[in-house]
Amino acid sequence: MRRKLLPLAGLYLVQGLPYGLQSGLLPVLLRARGLSLTRVGLAKVLYLPWLFKLVWAPLVDTRGSLKAWLVLSTAALGLVCGLLAALPPAEAGPTGLPVTVAGLLLLLNLGAAVQDVALDTLAVQLLEPAELGPGNTVQVVAYKLGAVLAGGGLLALVPTLSWPLLFLLLAATYWLAAALVWAAPALQQLPASGPSEAPLRSLHLLQDLLAMPGTLWTAGFVLTYKLGEQGASSLFPLFLLDHGISTRELGLWNGVGAVVCSIVGSSLGGALLARHRQPLALLRSVLRFRLGGLACQTTLLFHLDTSGVRLGPSTVLRGAALLSLCLQHLLGGLVTTTTFTLMMRCSQRVPRALQATHYGLLATLELLGKLFLGTLAGALADSLGRLLCFAFFLALSGMPVLYLSLAPGSLA
Repeated sequence: MRRKLLPLAGLYLVQGLPYGLQSGLLPVLLRARGLSLTRVGLAKVLYLPWLFKLVWAPLVDTRGSLKAWLVLSTAALGLVCGLLAALPPAEAGPTGLPVTVAGLLLLLNLGAAVQDVALDTLAVQLLEPAELGPGNTVQVVAYKLGAVLAGGGLLALVPTLSWPLLFLLLAATYWLAAALVWAAPALQQLPASGPSEAPLRSLHLLQDLLAMPGTLWTAGFVLTYKLGEQGASSLFPLFLLDHGISTRELGLWNGVGAVVCSIVGSSLGGALLARHRQPLALLRSVLRFRLGGLACQTTLLFHLDTSGVRLGPSTVLRGAALLSLCLQHLLGGLVTTTTFTLMMRCSQRVPRALQATHYGLLATLELLGKLFLGTLAGALADSLGRLLCFAFFLALSGMPVLYLSLAPGSLA
């Protein structure tokens, strides 16, 4: 199993680099250059290619080999980073960046999204059912580590490394990863993709994918399982800031602490799944714990708002608030790893010629669910008020617990 997990870990780590670059490093660099928060926020439009993975997933299914897709997409990411090194930002465009640089960053996301489709399909085809738990732990943990390295790690190097040197470092990392993919023993025997015996017509592709056993239920679950958690995790740190926790301390707990707890939760999920715990049974337990944690968080917020208490140093409420923050990230990591395992198990049940498209559909819906509430959370808090907003998040977190009772027997 180690022969399979090591190349997967390396590839998922480099796949997390573009996300960390644009969520952690790029906003700070743009803000430091005096751009408004609105223009910094416009840079998120560069994530657009991730929402259209279903456009090229059928090509990964039917053209060439997974190894070729991985090598070419990873090498292309290195090429784009090399071009970015030659074009340091000067005059800003509508997104806060020069048009050429913004276009290259859009290509960077396109390459990463293509690599994501090929890499997820590789994991679906390479891992045995008993290896899905450890495999998805590697996926989630390595991706998060890559995002942290590109966000916080490169940000720490900004005072000593210029824009060209930063992107040359990233380019070298991608080219090294492409070379390792080409030479990895576990990837030498992968079958080439080819047209299925009964190719699906494009107009009916979505309908046919949803007709696969367990797919419709899984699609509904991945679209909704993070709604309440994502909304609460977006707003709760800001509410703590309003109640007296310093920006520096909140950055430590919501940054480093949250990532560490999330990684611990993902690793715990993998360990439990490796002990032959079924994903659905594990989700039933963990989702109840997550619901209880969010209920405690909502109660704490209610107490803070009604009593007007400030979270001063060395207070019990301060400790409870920070503990609640970390607990939700730990449970969130556990839920994510278990859900990704369930997604791969569902995709392994469809014909090999459709697995890239099938998993791409589930992954796109999972991303849409997270982006939806994360984007609207602030507007909901402004319109409904904090307490009603968190009560709504609590109700949303209860939905997946009830939805699990409708799970088809094919996924058990």
